[in-house]
Amino acid sequence: MTDLPVTYADLAIAAQRLAGQANLTPVMTSRTVDQLTSAEVFFKCENFQRTGSFKFRGAFNALAQLSEAEKQRGVLTYSSGNHAQAIALAGHLLGIATTVIMPQDAPAVKRTATAGYGATIIPYDRNQTTREQLAATIAQTQGLTIIPPYDYGPVVAGQGTATKELLEAVGALDWLLVGCGGGGLLAGAAIAAKTLAPHCRVVGVEPSRADDATRSFYTKTLQTVTNPDTIADGARTPSLGKITFPIVLHLVDEMVTVSEAEIMAALFFLWQRLKLVVEPTGALATAALLHHKIPRMQGRIGVIISGGNVDLPAILALIPRESSSEIST
Repeated sequence: MTDLPVTYADLAIAAQRLAGQANLTPVMTSRTVDQLTSAEVFFKCENFQRTGSFKFRGAFNALAQLSEAEKQRGVLTYSSGNHAQAIALAGHLLGIATTVIMPQDAPAVKRTATAGYGATIIPYDRNQTTREQLAATIAQTQGLTIIPPYDYGPVVAGQGTATKELLEAVGALDWLLVGCGGGGLLAGAAIAAKTLAPHCRVVGVEPSRADDATRSFYTKTLQTVTNPDTIADGARTPSLGKITFPIVLHLVDEMVTVSEAEIMAALFFLWQRLKLVVEPTGALATAALLHHKIPRMQGRIGVIISGGNVDLPAILALIPRESSSEIST
């Protein structure tokens, strides 16, 4: 794996930087889930991470590596919410000014938290411009360093520490299920898994309405999607990146998709049966598990719950329309 843009050595160094900064999130089990799946399932609960998602890992690792001159000038990022919060908090902890470009329709809970951590928020209309173009213009004008949400080596390395912790806590796994937006978490998870548990099969999970990474994986050609209409707002990314795409192609074993109804069913299951506050994107991997997207899966299965920043008004408004989606117990 030494020819890939991010290696396990990068993850190991990231873990050292994050020691004492990132939460060592819990691993939870459920007899009910084990019975439903005929397997032994371990949930890595990144909804308990600082800022409510795994994104803090990559954000802090990236900002901690900046030069003093870059730290003085400040940083810029673009995000629908979780990376935004992570950059804002990491900047606050490290004394770095942060500016975040956020879509106007980003969940209110995420906008509020990002502002609360001290970031300057610049809203934009998804239908009028792309966040990448806007970021390039602002960064050049103000002299800011851009920290992308997923297609950036230090971010990928930081995200991979979640899987490193999971495997160190529970031992080797037969399968690992990971949600996928731009692929930062999935790429980092695959690097950790293939190093620490080489026989573990890594599966990426996307919403069926935002299946660009799945199409990219199976066609071996980068595919895109434009503003997909999915409740999993963290998976509305346009495509995998120049860094994440080759890692996913090389190390991930399979990609699957889940419907909006399946995401909602998994979300409510996690809320009601495991008592975990999880956001829709954070439930992608669980949805694939509970809806048996890979029928032959058995043995020891790891599931990454990536975040818990729930936009409650938006989710509760969906309950009448989606309430027929259930997990058979």
